[in-house]
Amino acid sequence: MSGAYGGSATSPFKQPKAVFAVAFACVVSFMGIGLVDPILPAISSQLHASPSQVTLLFTSYLVVTAVAMLITNWVSSRIGAKAALICGLILIVAFAALAGSSNSIGSIIGFRAGWGVGNALFIATSLAVIVASASGGFAGAIVLYETALGLGIAIGPLLGGTLGEMSWRGPFYGVSVLMAIALIATVTLVEKTPKPAKATSLAAPFKALRHRGLLTMALTALCYNWGFFTILGYAPFPMQLSPIKLGLVFFGWGIFVALFAVFGAPWLQQRLGIAKTMYANLFIFALLTLGIAIWTLNKPVLIALVILSGIVCGVNNTVTTQAVMTVSPVERPVASAAYSFVRFIGGGLAPYVAGRLVVDFNIHVPFYIGAGVVLLGIAVLSTAHNLLADAERVQAAAATSALAHGPDSPQALAELEFEAEEKAEALLGDAD
Repeated sequence: MSGAYGGSATSPFKQPKAVFAVAFACVVSFMGIGLVDPILPAISSQLHASPSQVTLLFTSYLVVTAVAMLITNWVSSRIGAKAALICGLILIVAFAALAGSSNSIGSIIGFRAGWGVGNALFIATSLAVIVASASGGFAGAIVLYETALGLGIAIGPLLGGTLGEMSWRGPFYGVSVLMAIALIATVTLVEKTPKPAKATSLAAPFKALRHRGLLTMALTALCYNWGFFTILGYAPFPMQLSPIKLGLVFFGWGIFVALFAVFGAPWLQQRLGIAKTMYANLFIFALLTLGIAIWTLNKPVLIALVILSGIVCGVNNTVTTQAVMTVSPVERPVASAAYSFVRFIGGGLAPYVAGRLVVDFNIHVPFYIGAGVVLLGIAVLSTAHNLLADAERVQAAAATSALAHGPDSPQALAELEFEAEEKAEALLGDAD
């Protein structure tokens, strides 16, 4: 998908069945990004739950995912990537089905928490399994992974809206069935992966946050995710649309997220650099959120602004995650776990706080606060301006090295892996 792959003649379709099995699971897993959005009002109405209670579907899922991220490396380094992947898939299948079978909002919230544990295990190991299973087409496998992520982000809301037209239970059962198919394919087609030579410590992510650059970027991402999940978690309520129409709205949003994460972000970063791209993107996002706060009850404007927010979401997540991995002195999996822990906490708390603010004040207040928190993220980011400049130099040097050694060299393949890993992590930032 990315221009970085243009130098390779490898087709993404010339891969073993195991690669496609995990890629299919990735598509389904990342459908969860917008899967529940179209059915939030229906769940609220049919289970007699307040919007603030319904937003806990996001909070329980994301907060548990955030905490589980801290142990995923510890688990996978001891049982192996395939075993961790299978454990994650089993948990998703079970808890998605249980959520669909529930008759109270409290039980769905609890089962979504269990689903979050499974998703953390899955997303932390899926790329490693795809790369380990690829043969004769490494770069193609990476492109396939990116494609799977983008498809999942875009299709999730549409599937949720379509199945939600029949029943709010439909999207939960749909994910459970599709993930069960992915589980069978993974068990039968994916070869056992070797354990890492060195097991990861439980304390490793906390130690990583001692690094000022990683902590600053993580806190910036927390502020951004606060604004983002305020929109994702509460904007469906004032839209007052049917599940299928809500699905179409967030399908448009997801298309923009996927396209700009894979194509738009690298283009902007190449022309503006990391710092300028991040500052401009966060500022534009704050303006969009402010617009949503002002015109919350103007349905056409609200819908347009939500869809347009997908552009800045895609750009911001890719550029931010690449910067995080570059400025951090620790191993990428550990840096990713620490970073995801902090940012997902912000994403998990924001929808619930939005619901409470609506009850205590009015429907505009959560979005005004969301815009303010995004602006706070700009201020936090400015304290690491020099580190962003260092990140730009490191990435430029790495790209030059890859070009100098040729597109098929080990050095170039390593750069392809790095770039795809960061794009994958970026798309994960909007996930769940």
